[in-house]
Amino acid sequence: MSDLTHLDASGRARMVDIGQKAETARVAYAEGTIRMSVEAMSAIERNELSKGDAIATARIAGVMAAKRTSELIPLCHPLSLTDAGIDIDFDPELPGLRVTGWAATTGRTGVEMEALTAVSVALLTVYDMAKALDRRMEISGVRLLEKRGGKSGDWKRD
Repeated sequence: MSDLTHLDASGRARMVDIGQKAETARVAYAEGTIRMSVEAMSAIERNELSKGDAIATARIAGVMAAKRTSELIPLCHPLSLTDAGIDIDFDPELPGLRVTGWAATTGRTGVEMEALTAVSVALLTVYDMAKALDRRMEISGVRLLEKRGGKSGDWKRD
């Protein structure tokens, strides 16, 4: 069990001690999609949902989620983010939306979980706002695209 960083010698869950790690610039990017009916996608695009502007609301929700990741994911370190954001693009091929999110900090641990949480919550927000038009919407493909910084170096999805 010594190779598992979130377990102590007795097998109990613990937060990893990052106190001795160097502070470096770190950034991570994630993505995900939500498939929906053409009707729902058109209503979102025309800003005609009864709940309001799904795109603006999802962007705000994603940033808020990135900032609160440590409250949602056990043993995740609270971070002081220097940047976080959400981009949302309409994709008629799905049909639906493609969501990309990012998070950045200068610190001792990475921001992958913050980027993934931002994307996940943005997608859930779109679902919530458009579910009256299409309860069959499907969220999928939430994944890390890239991370930069830290001891393990840079990584990018092929």
